[in-house]
Amino acid sequence: MSLNKKSIQKLFYIFIITHLILWTLVPTLTNNNLPLDTIEALAWGNNFDWGFNKHPPASAFFSEIFYQIFGSHDGAYYLLSQIFVVIAFIVVFKFAGELFKNKSLSLISVLLLEGIYFYNFTTPEFNVNVCQLPFWALCVYYSWKLFDKQQITFKDCFWLGVFAAIGFLSKYLFIYLLITIDLLFFYIIFIKKYKKFDFKYLVSLEVFIVLLVPHLIWLTNNDYITITYGLARAGLEGSSLLDHITYPLIFLVKQIGILIPFFIMSFFLIKKLKFKITLKDKKLLFLIFINLVPIGLMFLTSLLTGSKIKTMWMTPFYLFFGVLIVYIFQAQINLKKLNGFLLSFLVLFTFSLFSYAYISISKTDKRTDYPGKEIAIKTQYAWSQDHKESINVVLGDEWNAGNLSYHLKSRPVWEGLITKDKLNSLSKFMCIDNICIGYR
Repeated sequence: MSLNKKSIQKLFYIFIITHLILWTLVPTLTNNNLPLDTIEALAWGNNFDWGFNKHPPASAFFSEIFYQIFGSHDGAYYLLSQIFVVIAFIVVFKFAGELFKNKSLSLISVLLLEGIYFYNFTTPEFNVNVCQLPFWALCVYYSWKLFDKQQITFKDCFWLGVFAAIGFLSKYLFIYLLITIDLLFFYIIFIKKYKKFDFKYLVSLEVFIVLLVPHLIWLTNNDYITITYGLARAGLEGSSLLDHITYPLIFLVKQIGILIPFFIMSFFLIKKLKFKITLKDKKLLFLIFINLVPIGLMFLTSLLTGSKIKTMWMTPFYLFFGVLIVYIFQAQINLKKLNGFLLSFLVLFTFSLFSYAYISISKTDKRTDYPGKEIAIKTQYAWSQDHKESINVVLGDEWNAGNLSYHLKSRPVWEGLITKDKLNSLSKFMCIDNICIGYR
């Protein structure tokens, strides 16, 4: 791996282009229908608002942009998901480059992420977890720029506020990163330790709040439905005393399990488990905060509230784990002897692709096997027998009605569950099973 900087840069771009192409093609060719969360995002985006019953609006917004460009072509949404993933990879690579001043170590930091299934196997489903990835990475990057620079710039503070707001509007759990960086780190390290404060920091907060105002208004007008949904998903309502012990332990076991392939790759990278940690090292301090503290806060949340942490909620939390491991063990990494590491990377990269394809083809009872197109054709035919008007409204749950909204050529607006008031507002309608279609 004794290559020059330009060669490493080329290798990195070959990697992300390969990742983007293959992880777009494989689900496009092996799935018959889009996954649940992607269909939900498209249903929300078709009737766009500043929030929805389950999540804030960012994932719906980006899905709708792609629909306006590509229409109902499934591959476009697998591509959308991979674009978000590779943008996060690019930011991690750039951040690592500024940290290490060594392109080889930066490349290794990103390649290690292929050992975490959040960044390969689960990525075809564009959802709120994937939607967070680039903004999580960008928030870390711009926070580092503010911490590392001697002079704070308005531009850096502005973009930090923008990316923090979009990340939060992707999923509320983004707050764990913001608490870590903008509250704990900047207060404990920046202000208490280094006795530094610049009023330009407040620009980030101001931009963040301004961009959230429309969503906060929507949230108030809709009885905080998104927050109550999240609390219900965490199982807070029926938690018992035992949950305060079992759920945190289950959480820890799952995190270790998720990281096993990552640690296997690291084993081929590091000669000896020998390292020296000093909290006087500001780079290491920053890496500990952005990697370990958010996970610690999630564990603490489960411990104190007895809530169940869903595995997929942790998707963005490990983006900089490769950087942390490489930084701690960089003295033990021989850049001229990386054959074992590269082989483990290729095996995991290939295995994740083939396992996804195999499961997609062999199992026939998944959401991605749903005959959405066929049902849309039959529904359109049944409607056309009695009505000349185009279907422009669909009612029902996000999955069944959302699929019709996506697959029908008229792309009817999804207006939520079926109610008498909604049916009365339609001049013509027809109900099939648990779905109603109509014309207004």
